[in-house]
Amino acid sequence: MKGYKIIFLIKSDTIILDNYTIKDIPGSSGRLDVISRCIISALLNGKGFDMNYIIWVFFKRYKTLKFDPFDLDYKEFPKNELLLSDYIVKLLKAEDSADLNRDHNPLKSILVENTSFLEALKELKKENKSNIFVLKESGKKFLDVFSTQLLKKELYIIIGNQAEDFINSEAFLNLNFPELSLGAKSYLASQVIRLIKLNINLFL
Repeated sequence: MKGYKIIFLIKSDTIILDNYTIKDIPGSSGRLDVISRCIISALLNGKGFDMNYIIWVFFKRYKTLKFDPFDLDYKEFPKNELLLSDYIVKLLKAEDSADLNRDHNPLKSILVENTSFLEALKELKKENKSNIFVLKESGKKFLDVFSTQLLKKELYIIIGNQAEDFINSEAFLNLNFPELSLGAKSYLASQVIRLIKLNINLFL
């Protein structure tokens, strides 16, 4: 099962960087620290990069960042949310590659796109992907739906956004993605990612 691939998708509507300062990342960025924790939870496993996991982050007011460990250098990758958040800000604000080179930004090799969350989901649907799931407390139990067979495919798991208003919207519900639940308890998005990885390890 070494070849399986899980792609997490998360949407962030709250990030505003006009008054960003590294001295107060949560307050000055609209909680970019939350997103950084999700990225770290997805990509790292305590020993290095978790090469089976990718995370796409859709910033409503900015661009979409696609973090694939194959595009990153583990030695240079910022491993705490403070440094990671600062480099994400520099990446989102960069005018061109020269800016990234000047900053020696370790994220400069990741994929940066202008695709919105809804556009990306519609494109996946158009490609007739049958392996896209959304995390919701009202969904079917994770372990009842998941299987070793699913891990033979490229899986997309939608975490949603911080307020979950988008995954409850008509535009999203019309896409009719199957729902998975980790239980009735509410978790932070980074905790959700770690729990999913722990559950997937049960099938390996």
